[in-house]
Amino acid sequence: MPRGRVIGSHSRKLTVKSDICRVVAQGPVDQSTGQRNCFSDCVAFRGSPRGRERGHGRRAAGEKRIVNVAIRGFDNEAKNVQRMRWYRVDKSKIREDLLDLWVPLGTGPNAEQPDKAAEIFLVRSAERSDSLPLQAWHSLARSALSWFISRTSINGLLGRGSMHVFSSEQFQKLMNASGFTGPWHSLVDLGAGDGATTAHVAHLFEKVYATDISPPMRWALAKRKFTVLDVERWHQEAGPYNVILCLNLLDRCDRPNTLLRLLRTSLAPGGRLVVALVLPFSPYVEVGERNNHKPSEYLPVRGNGLEIQIASLIDRVFAPVGLRCLVWSKLPYLCEGDLGQSYYFLDDVIFVLEAQPVNTRSCEFTINDNVSLKRNF
Repeated sequence: MPRGRVIGSHSRKLTVKSDICRVVAQGPVDQSTGQRNCFSDCVAFRGSPRGRERGHGRRAAGEKRIVNVAIRGFDNEAKNVQRMRWYRVDKSKIREDLLDLWVPLGTGPNAEQPDKAAEIFLVRSAERSDSLPLQAWHSLARSALSWFISRTSINGLLGRGSMHVFSSEQFQKLMNASGFTGPWHSLVDLGAGDGATTAHVAHLFEKVYATDISPPMRWALAKRKFTVLDVERWHQEAGPYNVILCLNLLDRCDRPNTLLRLLRTSLAPGGRLVVALVLPFSPYVEVGERNNHKPSEYLPVRGNGLEIQIASLIDRVFAPVGLRCLVWSKLPYLCEGDLGQSYYFLDDVIFVLEAQPVNTRSCEFTINDNVSLKRNF
């Protein structure tokens, strides 16, 4: 599953197949009238006198061809409409100074379509979702193993639940827009899971480090030839780092404010911190000090809706700990699916930050070296 989030049971889950079914039921938009045709209108000829006059066999074949074409057309339209939303924001709700930092990462004429890497991920997810033997094996194994090990470790053992955030090209576009010119010496990905996202950008750096709490995930990271660091001492074992990836971790971390300060001090001069966060913000800690799935520290995120919370994060969360936002964008947080649906997604906002001097009067800057970077799948 995606980093730190049980999507299948999450209240903000957006199901692909249900959205497609709604569009199929409604039919496509008539470009001349601007009205959406009803799906039943497209196949209403089935009961028309003209249809009956042509004979049963001929009529049935014609109906089947038209219905199949209609469904494929509606299916493709639904997917395209849905995927366009992945890269969109409501610019009318965003401050002008923050709009200047916006970097669109989609492709196509309006930069609103998935790029090649995302398309490959979606095709592969659909193929695995459609494999009944594979999904049956995964279901059986999960049922047996869930008594002994965590969901994350089960995914690692089965090689399932892979996720996708950005491609190499999208990452480089963000780095270029942020003014980062190197050195491309060291990268660390905190809570990297199976390393699929790390692998997209690993070739850009001389040294690649990664952490994860799950032993099977650490094995997967080592298999990719990444240097696996301890989740408690990652900042002591190596670094400072030219680039740090903190992808979908802050809302699953028990002490996110402390972590942000630690991230800042672990950056090399001129380095970049890349933070991805699912919005609207909804923190959930699998294992924390409070034992109620609530974090020990709260991020002061205010406002309703993705666009309003973007400003709150930049002004109220990043700036007080000495992190300045250079650029930001919006991407789909994709996860491999199951028998229920071919993939899952959430809205991910990605920020590229740099370290700035902090006002020690307004920001306590004590670092606890025992910050545990745990990501629960």
